[in-house]
Amino acid sequence: MRWLAKLIYFKLMGWKVVGNINFSKDTIKQAIIIAAPHTSWHDFYIGVLLRKIADVKTNFVGKKELFTWPFGYYFKAVGGRALDRTSGQNKVEAIAKLFLESEEFRLTLAPEGTRKKVETWKTGFYYIAKAAKVPIIMFTLDFKNKQNTISEPFYPTDDMEADFKFLKSFFEGVEGKVKAYS
Repeated sequence: MRWLAKLIYFKLMGWKVVGNINFSKDTIKQAIIIAAPHTSWHDFYIGVLLRKIADVKTNFVGKKELFTWPFGYYFKAVGGRALDRTSGQNKVEAIAKLFLESEEFRLTLAPEGTRKKVETWKTGFYYIAKAAKVPIIMFTLDFKNKQNTISEPFYPTDDMEADFKFLKSFFEGVEGKVKAYS
């Protein structure tokens, strides 16, 4: 199936990948992967294709309702984990605990927290990385240049403001599928 993913991604869609192409999979078994800008449902299959090409296991979380019949089996098979999103839950801690359950767990999240235009990023991914003691790997969804750029692992410090400035700089000039939201 890897050959099919390559055919679709490189030949049919005309995309390319730059940077830490294998997501440091041989040395980094656990990480938070932030993908931005997240502006469309198309981002999902771009990520699924690329992880197949790179032969790297990645995961995502979704509301528990997504993991019921008929799509639940598929979402679990492609690395999904159900999350209880009812109020009163400490979602950061619940997600950080997922790292304890698996030796290999790379969680992909959108820092915007939505596909709509936002002025500021959510901070959950950052706190999850700190709580789970894992690095952050940045991943662009650049539809203008048909390119995914993947960073080296970044370990959050105790200076959140400086860390966010650094993280956001990686995505400067990147255009998502829906340009108005990028």
